[in-house]
Amino acid sequence: MNHRRNFIRIAGAATIAATAARVAPVSGAQQQSWPQSQSGLVGPLIATQKNLLPKNSAKPRVVIVGGSWGGLTAARYLRTQYPAAEVVVLERNPVFWSCPMSNQWLAGVVESDFIMHDLNRPANRYGFSLIQADVVGIDRDRRIVYSSQGVLDYDFLILAAGIRNAYEEWFGEDQRAALYTRQNFPAAYIANNEHLLLKQKLQQFKGGNFVMNLPPPPHRCPPSPYERACTIAWYMKTNRIPGKLIVLDPKPRINPIHGGFNYAFKELYGDIIEYVPDAEVRSVDPFKQQISTTAGDFDFEDAVLMPPHQAADIVWQAGLIREDPPTGPAWWGHQHPTLLHAVDDDRVYLIGDCMGFVSPDFGYYPKSAHVANQMGRIAAGYIAQRLQGEEPAPVLPDNLCYMMIQPEPLQVVAVEFDYAIGSEGHIQQTQVDIDNPFPELVAESFEWARSTWADFL
Repeated sequence: MNHRRNFIRIAGAATIAATAARVAPVSGAQQQSWPQSQSGLVGPLIATQKNLLPKNSAKPRVVIVGGSWGGLTAARYLRTQYPAAEVVVLERNPVFWSCPMSNQWLAGVVESDFIMHDLNRPANRYGFSLIQADVVGIDRDRRIVYSSQGVLDYDFLILAAGIRNAYEEWFGEDQRAALYTRQNFPAAYIANNEHLLLKQKLQQFKGGNFVMNLPPPPHRCPPSPYERACTIAWYMKTNRIPGKLIVLDPKPRINPIHGGFNYAFKELYGDIIEYVPDAEVRSVDPFKQQISTTAGDFDFEDAVLMPPHQAADIVWQAGLIREDPPTGPAWWGHQHPTLLHAVDDDRVYLIGDCMGFVSPDFGYYPKSAHVANQMGRIAAGYIAQRLQGEEPAPVLPDNLCYMMIQPEPLQVVAVEFDYAIGSEGHIQQTQVDIDNPFPELVAESFEWARSTWADFL
Protein backbone atom coordinates (compact mmCIF):
# COMPACT_ATOMS: atom_id res chain seq x y z
CA MET A 1 0.00 0.00 0.00
CA ASN A 2 1.61 3.23 -1.18
CA HIS A 3 0.39 5.45 1.64
CA ARG A 4 1.71 2.88 4.11
CA ARG A 5 5.20 3.23 2.67
CA ASN A 6 4.88 7.01 2.53
CA PHE A 7 3.75 7.11 6.14
CA ILE A 8 6.90 5.27 7.25
CA ARG A 9 9.06 7.33 4.91
CA ILE A 10 7.73 10.62 6.31
CA ALA A 11 7.90 9.47 9.92
CA GLY A 12 11.31 7.92 9.32
CA ALA A 13 12.63 11.09 7.73
CA ALA A 14 11.60 13.08 10.80
CA THR A 15 13.28 10.55 13.07
CA ILE A 16 16.50 10.53 11.08
CA ALA A 17 16.54 14.33 10.86
CA ALA A 18 16.13 14.57 14.63
CA THR A 19 18.79 11.92 15.03
CA ALA A 20 21.22 13.84 12.88
CA ALA A 21 20.72 16.88 15.06
CA ARG A 22 21.40 14.89 18.22
CA VAL A 23 24.58 13.14 17.08
CA ALA A 24 27.69 15.04 18.08
CA PRO A 25 29.85 15.78 15.02
CA VAL A 26 33.21 14.08 14.83
CA SER A 27 36.12 16.49 14.60
CA GLY A 28 37.29 16.72 11.03
CA ALA A 29 34.67 14.26 9.81
CA GLN A 30 33.15 14.73 6.37
CA GLN A 31 29.42 14.71 5.85
CA GLN A 32 28.35 11.49 4.22
CA SER A 33 25.27 10.53 2.25
CA TRP A 34 23.06 7.88 3.80
CA PRO A 35 23.60 4.87 1.54
CA GLN A 36 20.75 3.39 -0.44
CA SER A 37 21.51 -0.25 -1.11
CA GLN A 38 19.47 -2.81 -3.00
CA SER A 39 19.01 -4.85 0.16
CA GLY A 40 17.84 -2.06 2.46
CA LEU A 41 16.88 1.60 2.24
CA VAL A 42 18.73 3.60 4.87
CA GLY A 43 17.54 7.00 3.74
CA PRO A 44 18.17 9.86 1.34
CA LEU A 45 19.19 12.28 4.07
CA ILE A 46 22.60 13.72 4.85
CA ALA A 47 23.99 13.24 8.38
CA THR A 48 27.27 13.32 10.20
CA GLN A 49 27.78 10.00 11.92
CA LYS A 50 30.50 8.89 14.26
CA ASN A 51 31.77 5.36 14.62
CA LEU A 52 30.03 4.39 17.83
CA LEU A 53 32.30 1.49 18.78
CA PRO A 54 35.42 0.87 16.69
CA LYS A 55 35.43 -2.83 15.92
CA ASN A 56 38.15 -5.19 17.09
CA SER A 57 38.93 -7.11 13.91
CA ALA A 58 39.98 -10.14 15.96
CA LYS A 59 36.51 -10.53 17.47
CA PRO A 60 33.27 -11.24 15.62
CA ARG A 61 30.61 -8.66 16.45
CA VAL A 62 26.92 -9.40 16.84
CA VAL A 63 24.65 -6.35 16.96
CA ILE A 64 21.17 -6.82 18.42
CA VAL A 65 18.41 -4.31 17.69
CA GLY A 66 15.92 -4.44 20.57
CA GLY A 67 16.65 -5.00 24.24
CA SER A 68 13.60 -6.84 25.49
CA TRP A 69 12.50 -10.49 25.80
CA GLY A 70 14.17 -11.73 22.61
CA GLY A 71 17.11 -9.37 22.27
CA LEU A 72 18.33 -9.58 25.86
CA THR A 73 17.96 -13.36 25.84
CA ALA A 74 20.03 -13.59 22.65
CA ALA A 75 22.71 -11.33 24.17
CA ARG A 76 22.95 -13.40 27.33
CA TYR A 77 23.23 -16.74 25.51
CA LEU A 78 25.67 -15.46 22.88
CA ARG A 79 27.99 -14.30 25.63
CA THR A 80 27.72 -17.62 27.49
CA GLN A 81 27.90 -19.89 24.42
CA TYR A 82 30.56 -17.96 22.49
CA PRO A 83 32.40 -15.64 24.92
CA ALA A 84 34.83 -14.49 22.21
CA ALA A 85 32.03 -12.62 20.43
CA GLU A 86 31.50 -8.91 20.99
CA VAL A 87 27.79 -8.39 21.57
CA VAL A 88 26.15 -4.95 21.32
CA VAL A 89 22.50 -4.33 22.18
CA LEU A 90 20.74 -1.19 20.92
CA GLU A 91 17.56 -0.29 22.81
CA ARG A 92 15.62 2.97 22.74
CA ASN A 93 14.05 2.64 26.20
CA PRO A 94 16.00 3.48 29.38
CA VAL A 95 14.46 0.59 31.35
CA PHE A 96 12.90 -2.80 30.64
CA TRP A 97 9.09 -2.61 30.80
CA SER A 98 7.23 -5.89 30.54
CA CYS A 99 4.05 -6.07 28.48
CA PRO A 100 3.29 -9.48 30.04
CA MET A 101 1.83 -8.81 33.51
CA SER A 102 1.09 -5.20 32.51
CA ASN A 103 -2.65 -5.79 32.88
CA GLN A 104 -1.98 -6.88 36.47
CA TRP A 105 -0.18 -3.55 36.89
CA LEU A 106 -3.06 -1.74 35.22
CA ALA A 107 -5.47 -3.23 37.75
CA GLY A 108 -3.20 -2.55 40.74
CA VAL A 109 -2.42 -6.22 41.41
CA VAL A 110 1.32 -5.46 41.16
CA GLU A 111 3.36 -2.26 41.46
CA SER A 112 5.52 -0.68 38.77
CA ASP A 113 8.74 -2.14 40.16
CA PHE A 114 7.39 -5.63 39.45
CA ILE A 115 7.31 -5.13 35.66
CA MET A 116 10.14 -2.56 35.36
CA HIS A 117 13.78 -3.69 35.53
CA ASP A 118 17.27 -2.24 35.12
CA LEU A 119 18.77 -2.93 31.70
CA ASN A 120 22.34 -2.35 32.87
CA ARG A 121 22.23 -5.29 35.24
CA PRO A 122 22.24 -8.06 32.58
CA ALA A 123 24.73 -6.09 30.45
CA ASN A 124 27.17 -5.93 33.36
CA ARG A 125 26.54 -9.51 34.42
CA TYR A 126 27.00 -11.14 31.00
CA GLY A 127 29.48 -8.69 29.50
CA PHE A 128 27.67 -7.23 26.51
CA SER A 129 27.50 -3.57 25.54
CA LEU A 130 24.16 -1.82 26.03
CA ILE A 131 23.54 1.45 24.19
CA GLN A 132 20.37 3.51 24.52
CA ALA A 133 19.67 4.64 20.98
CA ASP A 134 17.10 4.72 18.21
CA VAL A 135 18.03 2.58 15.23
CA VAL A 136 17.17 4.54 12.10
CA GLY A 137 18.63 2.49 9.26
CA ILE A 138 20.48 -0.63 8.18
CA ASP A 139 22.74 -1.09 5.17
CA ARG A 140 22.94 -4.84 4.72
CA ASP A 141 25.40 -4.61 1.81
CA ARG A 142 27.97 -2.86 4.01
CA ARG A 143 26.78 -4.52 7.25
CA ILE A 144 26.26 -1.20 8.99
CA VAL A 145 23.64 -0.14 11.52
CA TYR A 146 22.80 3.58 11.75
CA SER A 147 21.63 4.82 15.13
CA SER A 148 20.98 8.06 16.96
CA GLN A 149 24.32 7.59 18.72
CA GLY A 150 26.41 6.72 15.66
CA VAL A 151 27.17 3.87 13.30
CA LEU A 152 28.06 0.26 14.08
CA ASP A 153 29.36 -2.39 11.76
CA TYR A 154 28.50 -6.03 12.37
CA ASP A 155 29.31 -9.58 11.41
CA PHE A 156 25.88 -10.83 12.44
CA LEU A 157 22.74 -8.82 13.12
CA ILE A 158 19.70 -9.86 15.17
CA LEU A 159 16.49 -7.89 14.74
CA ALA A 160 14.36 -8.25 17.86
CA ALA A 161 12.57 -4.98 17.23
CA GLY A 162 9.00 -6.07 17.88
CA ILE A 163 6.00 -4.42 16.28
CA ARG A 164 4.74 -1.11 14.97
CA ASN A 165 1.22 0.34 15.13
CA ALA A 166 0.04 0.66 11.53
CA TYR A 167 -2.13 3.78 11.89
CA GLU A 168 -1.84 4.47 8.17
CA GLU A 169 -4.14 1.50 7.55
CA TRP A 170 -6.84 3.72 9.09
CA PHE A 171 -5.68 7.24 8.30
CA GLY A 172 -3.53 7.02 5.18
CA GLU A 173 -0.93 9.80 5.41
CA ASP A 174 -2.95 11.86 7.92
CA GLN A 175 -0.38 11.92 10.72
CA ARG A 176 -2.45 14.45 12.67
CA ALA A 177 -5.22 11.87 13.14
CA ALA A 178 -2.68 9.16 13.99
CA LEU A 179 -0.97 11.36 16.59
CA TYR A 180 -4.29 12.43 18.11
CA THR A 181 -5.36 8.78 18.37
CA ARG A 182 -2.07 7.74 19.92
CA GLN A 183 -2.23 10.50 22.52
CA ASN A 184 -5.92 10.28 23.39
CA PHE A 185 -6.88 6.64 22.77
CA PRO A 186 -3.57 4.78 23.23
CA ALA A 187 -3.21 1.16 22.20
CA ALA A 188 -0.57 0.52 24.90
CA TYR A 189 0.84 -2.51 23.10
CA ILE A 190 4.41 -1.25 22.84
CA ALA A 191 6.50 -0.66 25.96
CA ASN A 192 6.37 3.11 26.40
CA ASN A 193 4.40 5.83 28.15
CA GLU A 194 1.14 4.70 26.53
CA HIS A 195 0.69 2.29 29.44
CA LEU A 196 0.74 5.23 31.83
CA LEU A 197 -1.74 7.10 29.62
CA LEU A 198 -4.07 4.10 29.59
CA LYS A 199 -3.99 3.78 33.38
CA GLN A 200 -4.72 7.49 33.74
CA LYS A 201 -7.55 7.14 31.21
CA LEU A 202 -9.20 4.38 33.26
CA GLN A 203 -8.90 6.34 36.49
CA GLN A 204 -10.54 9.38 34.86
CA PHE A 205 -13.35 7.55 33.04
CA LYS A 206 -16.75 8.73 34.33
CA GLY A 207 -19.09 6.57 32.27
CA GLY A 208 -20.69 5.92 28.89
CA ASN A 209 -19.51 3.76 26.00
CA PHE A 210 -15.91 2.63 26.31
CA VAL A 211 -14.90 1.07 22.98
CA MET A 212 -11.99 -1.34 22.54
CA ASN A 213 -11.25 -2.79 19.13
CA LEU A 214 -9.00 -5.80 18.60
CA PRO A 215 -6.32 -5.73 15.89
CA PRO A 216 -6.63 -8.41 13.20
CA PRO A 217 -4.47 -11.50 13.70
CA PRO A 218 -1.62 -12.06 13.94
CA HIS A 219 -1.06 -9.50 16.67
CA ARG A 220 1.09 -9.14 19.77
CA CYS A 221 -0.07 -11.13 22.79
CA PRO A 222 0.49 -10.73 25.71
CA PRO A 223 -1.06 -8.61 26.85
CA SER A 224 -4.00 -10.50 25.40
CA PRO A 225 -6.64 -8.04 24.15
CA TYR A 226 -9.30 -10.23 25.77
CA GLU A 227 -7.33 -10.04 29.00
CA ARG A 228 -7.26 -6.25 28.73
CA ALA A 229 -11.02 -6.21 28.09
CA CYS A 230 -11.52 -8.20 31.29
CA THR A 231 -9.28 -5.74 33.16
CA ILE A 232 -11.25 -2.71 31.94
CA ALA A 233 -14.61 -4.40 32.59
CA TRP A 234 -13.52 -5.37 36.11
CA TYR A 235 -12.43 -1.79 36.79
CA MET A 236 -15.76 -0.41 35.60
CA LYS A 237 -17.71 -2.97 37.63
CA THR A 238 -15.64 -2.58 40.80
CA ASN A 239 -15.83 1.21 40.72
CA ARG A 240 -19.51 1.23 39.69
CA ILE A 241 -18.81 3.29 36.59
CA PRO A 242 -22.05 3.50 34.56
CA GLY A 243 -21.79 2.36 30.98
CA LYS A 244 -20.50 -0.57 28.99
CA LEU A 245 -17.36 -1.83 27.37
CA ILE A 246 -17.91 -2.50 23.67
CA VAL A 247 -15.38 -5.06 22.40
CA LEU A 248 -15.07 -4.98 18.60
CA ASP A 249 -13.51 -8.23 17.38
CA PRO A 250 -12.69 -8.71 13.66
CA LYS A 251 -12.88 -12.48 14.19
CA PRO A 252 -16.22 -14.35 14.06
CA ARG A 253 -15.87 -15.56 17.66
CA ILE A 254 -13.47 -16.03 20.54
CA ASN A 255 -11.21 -18.98 19.74
CA PRO A 256 -12.30 -22.08 21.72
CA ILE A 257 -8.76 -22.40 23.10
CA HIS A 258 -9.53 -19.24 25.05
CA GLY A 259 -12.62 -20.71 26.68
CA GLY A 260 -11.89 -18.89 29.92
CA PHE A 261 -12.64 -15.60 28.18
CA ASN A 262 -16.05 -16.83 27.02
CA TYR A 263 -16.79 -17.59 30.67
CA ALA A 264 -15.46 -14.21 31.79
CA PHE A 265 -17.36 -12.20 29.17
CA LYS A 266 -20.67 -13.93 29.98
CA GLU A 267 -20.49 -14.82 33.67
CA LEU A 268 -18.15 -12.25 35.24
CA TYR A 269 -18.86 -9.20 33.08
CA GLY A 270 -22.06 -9.99 31.21
CA ASP A 271 -23.60 -6.75 32.46
CA ILE A 272 -20.58 -4.69 31.38
CA ILE A 273 -19.19 -6.19 28.15
CA GLU A 274 -20.96 -5.99 24.81
CA TYR A 275 -19.02 -8.38 22.59
CA VAL A 276 -19.35 -7.65 18.85
CA PRO A 277 -17.84 -10.29 16.48
CA ASP A 278 -17.09 -9.81 12.77
CA ALA A 279 -16.36 -6.15 13.50
CA GLU A 280 -13.54 -5.31 11.11
CA VAL A 281 -12.64 -1.63 11.28
CA ARG A 282 -13.61 0.39 8.19
CA SER A 283 -12.82 3.89 9.41
CA VAL A 284 -12.02 5.82 12.58
CA ASP A 285 -12.74 9.45 13.36
CA PRO A 286 -10.87 10.12 16.61
CA PHE A 287 -11.98 13.78 16.70
CA LYS A 288 -15.70 12.96 16.55
CA GLN A 289 -15.11 9.83 18.64
CA GLN A 290 -16.69 7.48 16.13
CA ILE A 291 -15.62 4.13 14.73
CA SER A 292 -17.20 2.37 11.75
CA THR A 293 -16.96 -1.43 11.38
CA THR A 294 -18.44 -4.20 9.28
CA ALA A 295 -20.73 -4.91 12.24
CA GLY A 296 -21.99 -1.33 12.58
CA ASP A 297 -21.00 2.15 13.66
CA PHE A 298 -20.23 3.11 17.26
CA ASP A 299 -19.89 6.39 19.14
CA PHE A 300 -17.80 6.41 22.27
CA GLU A 301 -17.00 8.52 25.29
CA ASP A 302 -13.59 6.88 25.55
CA ALA A 303 -11.67 4.13 23.82
CA VAL A 304 -8.61 1.96 23.41
CA LEU A 305 -7.99 2.03 19.67
CA MET A 306 -5.63 -0.63 18.37
CA PRO A 307 -4.59 -0.35 14.71
CA PRO A 308 -3.23 -3.42 12.91
CA HIS A 309 0.14 -4.65 14.13
CA GLN A 310 3.06 -5.02 11.72
CA ALA A 311 6.76 -5.75 11.95
CA ALA A 312 8.75 -2.84 13.38
CA ASP A 313 9.74 0.04 11.08
CA ILE A 314 13.38 -1.04 10.93
CA VAL A 315 12.39 -4.40 9.39
CA TRP A 316 10.68 -2.50 6.56
CA GLN A 317 13.57 -0.08 6.15
CA ALA A 318 16.01 -2.99 5.92
CA GLY A 319 14.00 -4.54 3.08
CA LEU A 320 13.15 -7.67 5.05
CA ILE A 321 9.35 -7.83 4.65
CA ARG A 322 7.92 -10.84 2.83
CA GLU A 323 6.31 -9.51 -0.34
CA ASP A 324 4.30 -12.61 -1.27
CA PRO A 325 2.89 -14.13 1.93
CA PRO A 326 0.64 -17.17 1.38
CA THR A 327 -1.86 -15.74 3.89
CA GLY A 328 -2.63 -12.16 4.89
CA PRO A 329 -0.97 -8.93 3.75
CA ALA A 330 2.78 -8.35 3.45
CA TRP A 331 3.30 -7.01 6.96
CA TRP A 332 5.88 -9.29 8.58
CA GLY A 333 9.48 -10.38 8.25
CA HIS A 334 10.71 -12.90 5.70
CA GLN A 335 12.90 -15.35 7.55
CA HIS A 336 13.75 -19.03 7.24
CA PRO A 337 11.01 -20.90 9.15
CA THR A 338 13.41 -22.89 11.32
CA LEU A 339 16.91 -21.36 10.98
CA LEU A 340 15.54 -17.81 11.55
CA HIS A 341 17.92 -15.90 9.26
CA ALA A 342 16.52 -13.62 6.57
CA VAL A 343 15.71 -15.57 3.44
CA ASP A 344 18.05 -13.45 1.31
CA ASP A 345 20.66 -12.62 3.97
CA ASP A 346 22.02 -15.28 6.31
CA ARG A 347 23.91 -12.66 8.36
CA VAL A 348 20.64 -11.18 9.64
CA TYR A 349 18.31 -12.99 12.04
CA LEU A 350 14.69 -12.09 12.82
CA ILE A 351 13.28 -13.16 16.17
CA GLY A 352 10.21 -12.44 18.27
CA ASP A 353 7.17 -10.49 17.22
CA CYS A 354 8.59 -9.12 13.94
CA MET A 355 8.88 -12.64 12.51
CA GLY A 356 6.74 -13.68 9.59
CA PHE A 357 5.05 -16.78 8.22
CA VAL A 358 6.55 -20.10 9.36
CA SER A 359 4.10 -22.86 8.41
CA PRO A 360 1.23 -23.54 5.99
CA ASP A 361 -0.43 -25.50 8.80
CA PHE A 362 -0.94 -22.59 11.24
CA GLY A 363 0.75 -19.55 9.72
CA TYR A 364 2.65 -17.64 12.40
CA TYR A 365 4.11 -18.39 15.78
CA PRO A 366 2.22 -16.60 18.56
CA LYS A 367 3.67 -13.12 18.93
CA SER A 368 4.29 -13.74 22.61
CA ALA A 369 7.06 -12.94 25.05
CA HIS A 370 7.55 -16.65 25.70
CA VAL A 371 8.25 -17.33 22.02
CA ALA A 372 10.55 -14.29 21.83
CA ASN A 373 12.55 -15.59 24.80
CA GLN A 374 12.80 -19.02 23.16
CA MET A 375 13.83 -17.50 19.84
CA GLY A 376 16.54 -15.46 21.54
CA ARG A 377 18.10 -18.66 22.85
CA ILE A 378 17.73 -20.45 19.53
CA ALA A 379 19.21 -17.66 17.41
CA ALA A 380 22.12 -17.27 19.83
CA GLY A 381 22.80 -20.98 19.54
CA TYR A 382 22.72 -20.86 15.74
CA ILE A 383 25.17 -17.96 15.57
CA ALA A 384 27.48 -19.52 18.17
CA GLN A 385 27.55 -22.74 16.16
CA ARG A 386 28.31 -20.91 12.93
CA LEU A 387 31.12 -18.95 14.59
CA GLN A 388 32.60 -22.30 15.61
CA GLY A 389 32.39 -23.56 12.04
CA GLU A 390 29.44 -25.87 12.70
CA GLU A 391 26.22 -26.29 10.73
CA PRO A 392 23.21 -25.53 12.97
CA ALA A 393 20.50 -28.15 13.33
CA PRO A 394 16.94 -26.76 13.49
CA VAL A 395 15.52 -26.14 16.96
CA LEU A 396 11.85 -25.30 17.58
CA PRO A 397 10.31 -23.27 20.41
CA ASP A 398 7.25 -23.91 22.53
CA ASN A 399 4.71 -21.37 23.72
CA LEU A 400 3.05 -20.70 27.07
CA CYS A 401 0.74 -17.78 27.87
CA TYR A 402 -0.99 -16.90 31.13
CA MET A 403 -3.90 -14.47 30.94
CA MET A 404 -5.82 -12.81 33.75
CA ILE A 405 -9.61 -12.81 33.60
CA GLN A 406 -10.25 -11.24 37.00
CA PRO A 407 -7.93 -9.17 39.20
CA GLU A 408 -9.81 -9.62 42.49
CA PRO A 409 -10.12 -12.38 43.43
CA LEU A 410 -7.30 -13.10 41.01
CA GLN A 411 -8.18 -15.65 38.32
CA VAL A 412 -5.90 -16.75 35.49
CA VAL A 413 -6.28 -18.96 32.42
CA ALA A 414 -3.49 -20.35 30.26
CA VAL A 415 -2.75 -21.77 26.83
CA GLU A 416 0.25 -23.84 25.75
CA PHE A 417 1.53 -25.03 22.35
CA ASP A 418 4.20 -27.49 21.28
CA TYR A 419 5.87 -27.52 17.87
CA ALA A 420 7.38 -30.31 15.76
CA ILE A 421 8.38 -30.97 12.15
CA GLY A 422 5.63 -32.98 10.46
CA SER A 423 5.93 -35.73 7.89
CA GLU A 424 5.71 -33.22 5.02
CA GLY A 425 8.51 -31.10 6.45
CA HIS A 426 6.26 -28.34 7.78
CA ILE A 427 6.19 -27.10 11.36
CA GLN A 428 3.10 -28.38 13.15
CA GLN A 429 1.42 -26.82 16.16
CA THR A 430 -0.22 -28.87 18.91
CA GLN A 431 -2.28 -27.45 21.75
CA VAL A 432 -1.41 -28.76 25.19
CA ASP A 433 -4.44 -28.85 27.49
CA ILE A 434 -3.98 -27.16 30.85
CA ASP A 435 -6.42 -28.43 33.47
CA ASN A 436 -4.98 -26.79 36.56
CA PRO A 437 -7.51 -24.90 38.70
CA PHE A 438 -7.42 -21.10 39.00
CA PRO A 439 -5.38 -20.92 42.25
CA GLU A 440 -2.58 -23.07 40.82
CA LEU A 441 -2.49 -21.10 37.57
CA VAL A 442 -2.19 -17.83 39.50
CA ALA A 443 0.92 -19.10 41.28
CA GLU A 444 2.29 -20.56 38.03
CA SER A 445 1.82 -17.26 36.18
CA PHE A 446 3.90 -15.34 38.71
CA GLU A 447 6.54 -18.07 38.78
CA TRP A 448 6.69 -18.03 34.96
CA ALA A 449 7.21 -14.27 34.93
CA ARG A 450 9.89 -14.28 37.62
CA SER A 451 11.81 -17.25 36.21
CA THR A 452 11.72 -15.99 32.62
CA TRP A 453 12.83 -12.50 33.63
CA ALA A 454 15.63 -14.12 35.61
CA ASP A 455 16.70 -15.97 32.47
CA PHE A 456 17.73 -12.77 30.68
CA LEU A 457 17.69 -9.99 33.32
